[in-house]
Amino acid sequence: MTGVTIAFPRADFSRVLYAVFTDPRVHSLEQERIFRGPSWLYLGLEAELPNPGDYRVTMAGETPVVVVRAADGTFGAFVNRCAHRGTLLVRNQFGNAKDFTCVYHHWCYDHKGNLTGVPFLRGLKGKGGMPTDFRLADHGLERLKAESYAGVIFGTFDPTVEPLADYLDRPMCAYLRRLFRKPIEILGYSRQRIPANWKLYYENGQDAYHAGLLHQMSATFGLFRLTEKGGIAIDKHARHKVIHSIHGSDTHREAARAYNQVGYMDGTLRLNDPLVFDFRDEVGDRRATNLMRLWPNAIFQQLANALATRQVRPRRHDEFEIYWTYFGYADDDPDLRLRRMKQANIVGAAGYSSMEDGEACRLVQVGIKGSETAHSVIEMGGLGPIVA
Repeated sequence: MTGVTIAFPRADFSRVLYAVFTDPRVHSLEQERIFRGPSWLYLGLEAELPNPGDYRVTMAGETPVVVVRAADGTFGAFVNRCAHRGTLLVRNQFGNAKDFTCVYHHWCYDHKGNLTGVPFLRGLKGKGGMPTDFRLADHGLERLKAESYAGVIFGTFDPTVEPLADYLDRPMCAYLRRLFRKPIEILGYSRQRIPANWKLYYENGQDAYHAGLLHQMSATFGLFRLTEKGGIAIDKHARHKVIHSIHGSDTHREAARAYNQVGYMDGTLRLNDPLVFDFRDEVGDRRATNLMRLWPNAIFQQLANALATRQVRPRRHDEFEIYWTYFGYADDDPDLRLRRMKQANIVGAAGYSSMEDGEACRLVQVGIKGSETAHSVIEMGGLGPIVA
């Protein structure tokens, strides 16, 4: 596909044209150059595939993908599309299989995506069949390069992409090791479809200061407030970011003074179930909020004691899906397990915080429709040239 020319009003990108969120041509280029380009994409967790033959279906941008643990314990990933007629090959979300057989014409593939069988390959009674030069080895599934780090499985379509650890860089590697410091147990899944451009959700996460304003419940009950101490770390190319806040690092008086024009910080509101936001410090650093965004399709979270991954799945230029995977540690005691289950409601389609993120993205998509030549104003933090 040829390029799309969009002229930004300023070279420092403090003005972002709304066309990048509304133009289908931009969306198509993103699939080609980002999701099929030199990016490592989050595909799943090793804990979801504990045994040889275990598989799960996932997405790499708009491309359906299967991730499988092979007999030798390694992980493979291939496009979920039969090489014969393009049929969706694997229809179940999870399972265990010795091989993968297409329901349409029964072409069969192994765990590596190699074509191993074609019915009537040489026809019947000497008639029909595939040409004599047809070779099974030439018609395997399209594969991704798959690797894992700290129990997280990534894949890429680009064989020339930098090594996974270099792509993640030191701050993100450290956070993944912290989050997956011991064996985990999958608690459940949820998914939400949002009528907005996928980049709006990603940018929502890059904009840390909205969290203490949009998410009033979190601010009111101290999960995340702009008056708390915290920090931000980015990778060497500013693709990824991890943010954290320190629980109890502000006082109610400080918060009330900073939020003095906000009615919900009046100190009178109480939770019927305080456990919903109550934080138990498992590591000893009082970090009640840890959120990491990995470009281009993943968010890893610890919100109070709720642990989850979020996979961003673009569907169209004006629609995307968020797929949550909730987990805990295999050695969780009953109190921790209860906290994780209750606090899982902080996120998700109707989550105490995530519901507002989805609605904010939708409202932007509605507001910018028909205004492709207009632009947003992004000046918080200052102006100036972009320095690599």
